[in-house]
Amino acid sequence: MTSRILVIPTRRAHSNHAEVARSIGVDIIAGRYAEGTRLPGDAEMIAMFGVSRPVLRESVKTLVAKGLLTTKARVGTVVRERGAWNMFDADVLAWHLDAGIDKRFLNDLAEIRLAVEPRAAMLAAAQRSEQDLADLRRSMERMRIEASDSVGFADADLALHVAVARASGNLFMRSIGHVIEAALRASFLLSAPVEPEDRDTVLLWHQKIVDAIAAGDAEGASEAMVYVIHNGMRRHEGTVIETAPAEALPSAKSGEGS
Repeated sequence: MTSRILVIPTRRAHSNHAEVARSIGVDIIAGRYAEGTRLPGDAEMIAMFGVSRPVLRESVKTLVAKGLLTTKARVGTVVRERGAWNMFDADVLAWHLDAGIDKRFLNDLAEIRLAVEPRAAMLAAAQRSEQDLADLRRSMERMRIEASDSVGFADADLALHVAVARASGNLFMRSIGHVIEAALRASFLLSAPVEPEDRDTVLLWHQKIVDAIAAGDAEGASEAMVYVIHNGMRRHEGTVIETAPAEALPSAKSGEGS
């Protein structure tokens, strides 16, 4: 299997300060500005982006709030360690997709899914409505129709998992599902079951989730969800992922990829 870098273009910012924040954020995540690195001074950054000082400062405030930067007196603006980044922030997740996701990102995503989705499936088995079941079955049917490596298949897979979170009746689980939608979609695209045997397995176990929820089988729904997530992790392990060199990734400040 060939190596590949997964870069998912996301929405563009709608204001100068948001676009500057996005560009710096992608640069940090891509490794252009390493942890502990001090950013260039205001004058250099203003010239680099062609914006005013208030716009630059608003951008820095945004990145500080998201955990990517810290400002220190007599030191300047410094990149924080990865552990401080708010990974439940929609922009931070989107910037990861812009920068190109790697094995660590996929593994972290799988672990949070294992912490949440099996429980959501259990709750869905007890709480689901007829509309929830219709949504799950519609997603399942679309998965059967779409080609395994198509965007349509990944979207149908995503819709099924979001429907499970919605059927759980738990507002926090619903919110987590919506926050990580883009990351899940990217993960599903990368782990597409292109081999016929893999496709059959994916369809079988997703159907088991739907059937268990429909039957009110909480334990069965949870176990099927765990299998689905672990099976996706196995397919990720079979794919070699390389993080793009910092200089090869698109940067808003250079005008590339726009």
